[in-house]
Amino acid sequence: MTKKIYFASDAHFGSLLVKDPHEQERKMVRWLDSIRTDADEIFLMGDIFDFWFEYKKVVPKGFVRILGKLADLTDAGIKIHFFTGNHDIWTFGYLEEEIGLIVHHKPEIIERNGKHFFLAHGDRLGDHSLGVRIIQSIFHNRLCQFLFRLLPPRLGLNFGLVWSKSNRLKPKRNGYASFLGENKEILVRFAKEVATTEHIDFFVFGHRHIILDLIIKPNCRVCILGDWITHFSYGVFDGTHFSIEYFEPESNLNPL
Repeated sequence: MTKKIYFASDAHFGSLLVKDPHEQERKMVRWLDSIRTDADEIFLMGDIFDFWFEYKKVVPKGFVRILGKLADLTDAGIKIHFFTGNHDIWTFGYLEEEIGLIVHHKPEIIERNGKHFFLAHGDRLGDHSLGVRIIQSIFHNRLCQFLFRLLPPRLGLNFGLVWSKSNRLKPKRNGYASFLGENKEILVRFAKEVATTEHIDFFVFGHRHIILDLIIKPNCRVCILGDWITHFSYGVFDGTHFSIEYFEPESNLNPL
């Protein structure tokens, strides 16, 4: 059997905007079960959790189905890579030590079967606006992380979920979660710039909650994976070809 590489992003587990979070979680578990026999590696491309912050002895409540399934797969020898997104930056060892994930905090270029992949969540790429730089400098600042950890978990985690809900509502108001056009999509522009100096076959991103498979030059594509809130989409590489597919497309969890 030919082994495959799978990619998924933006489940935002725990989001206050999802009406049936347990069914959303079960659906990804069913998908993971469906691919376990032919999966060589799985790449989770960021914002798998709507808010994740690890205290020394406390992690966010819930997610037992998905975390248990991920641990089951890593115990079975399947490599699972976890790219931090802008909602689940704050991982400090739990996912590696307890679940067995390989955590990436920055973009990676990898080679598989002669194909080169540029992998990233996408939230910090190509956007040099002052607001983004300020937010990212706060989120990645060790002092700020230490100060946040001084909050009792009940306050800190509740604050994070409310902030995440507010942040996720903004795209609905300004139409952010729709394709803006090739010349306006920041990740497409970023990929085109990188492709002038690097040989990349596939740029694979999350973050935007849109599905995009765009050829930007011969043998070079930008692939944005959609999400596991409304699209239930994922990428798959069979050793030669990359495609974006859907899991149980007739089902919709009706986010708020």
